[in-house]
Amino acid sequence: MSSLSSAPYKGTRDYYPADKRRQNYIFGVWARMAKRFGYEEYGAPLLEPLEVYTAKSGQELVGEQTYRFTDRGDRDVVIRPEMTPSISRMVAAKRQELAYPARWFSIANFMRYERPQRGREREFWQLNVDMFGADGVQADAEIISLGFETMKAFGAKPDMYVIKLNSRKVIDAMMHDYLGLDPIQAPLMVKLFDRKNKISNEAFRDQAIEIFGTEQAKEGLSKIAQLLLAKEIENLPKEIAENPAVEELHQLFSILKGRGVTNATFDITLMRGFDYYTGTVFEFFDTHPDNNRAMFGGGRYDGLVGLFGAEPLSAVGMAPGLSMTELFLDSHGLMPEFTSTTEVYVAVLGDALPGASTLTARLRDEGVNTELDITGRKIDRQIKTAVKKQIPYVLFVGEEELKNETYNLKDTHTGDEETLSFERLVTRVKDRRHKHSTDVDELFE
Repeated sequence: MSSLSSAPYKGTRDYYPADKRRQNYIFGVWARMAKRFGYEEYGAPLLEPLEVYTAKSGQELVGEQTYRFTDRGDRDVVIRPEMTPSISRMVAAKRQELAYPARWFSIANFMRYERPQRGREREFWQLNVDMFGADGVQADAEIISLGFETMKAFGAKPDMYVIKLNSRKVIDAMMHDYLGLDPIQAPLMVKLFDRKNKISNEAFRDQAIEIFGTEQAKEGLSKIAQLLLAKEIENLPKEIAENPAVEELHQLFSILKGRGVTNATFDITLMRGFDYYTGTVFEFFDTHPDNNRAMFGGGRYDGLVGLFGAEPLSAVGMAPGLSMTELFLDSHGLMPEFTSTTEVYVAVLGDALPGASTLTARLRDEGVNTELDITGRKIDRQIKTAVKKQIPYVLFVGEEELKNETYNLKDTHTGDEETLSFERLVTRVKDRRHKHSTDVDELFE
């Protein structure tokens, strides 16, 4: 019988303690910033009925990327591939009971069956931040500002990334009023624009010709060329510029500028692939040459709540992902260095385990994260274990130390040692904790 593989399922990750420290740091910043903006945490089931996604998420997601199965009750269910339909369902269920605007956030895992690649896995973690019941561009500006302030909390400077903005209303005007596409052609062209930066110019041209058809292709390609030259809202063709949504974009840029968001820019090619977006769409895009790609995005989706039988309700949200955030922080040298969450390793000398156990309990009562060596190994093995676990301090406890109530504390990073009373020992550890902390609550004090 062959042995089982120790590798995780394709497209998923094992999170060893060192990986969890990085993950928990990112989750902590996310949660703290969402709460700072007045958002409340919620949770939703891992499984959802298939129809929750078929209505608006898009055929590619539902037909090709969902983990779909029939349960023992013959129900067609999926492992959630995103959170937006779930939260819309939850809001619809208590539509009349909630106070608006409702501001909610969650940090959760999802699964999509797609090709694993750098920064994209089949199981992935996201922050989901959503506001319901606020119609104007002020709500869009708040969500984008939250993203900007969250990046700042990670240490990011505005020149490290750009915030690309567009509007699905502007996109609709572009497709129908300017390019003259019919209801069948328009969504195909939206999806092509959404892939523009991922395919060659030749492939983009050939697929655009196929969508236009032979008679429309020459004029259509000329108009697309004009669109791609519109780097500012002011450069949009007249057929699009007269749309009221363009004025909304002007207002949004003005509000963001007033809030200190200096790296927002208009991008006519930004589409956001999901079918449920109805207004503003945006993406935070890393400008580092080693990671020049979209990190996360979001937008306005005013139609989803109404699909669940409730009165329609406006909504806007965003969803930063864990892997892309890690890549951004690593690329820009912003990821902190982490040590073990255990602060003191109690190394036992001779037969002092009973007394060392009592001392360990006292340290824990004082709030010090302490591991007690219970193996009876030689002292050099105990020290090696503490160093390998990246525990900052080793505390040597023998009968003499217990009798004198003074203890030898070794810094595993510098090798420095000092003899301290119990009270001084606790103070020293807590001083280090505050100085070197990557605990988010302490970082934000």
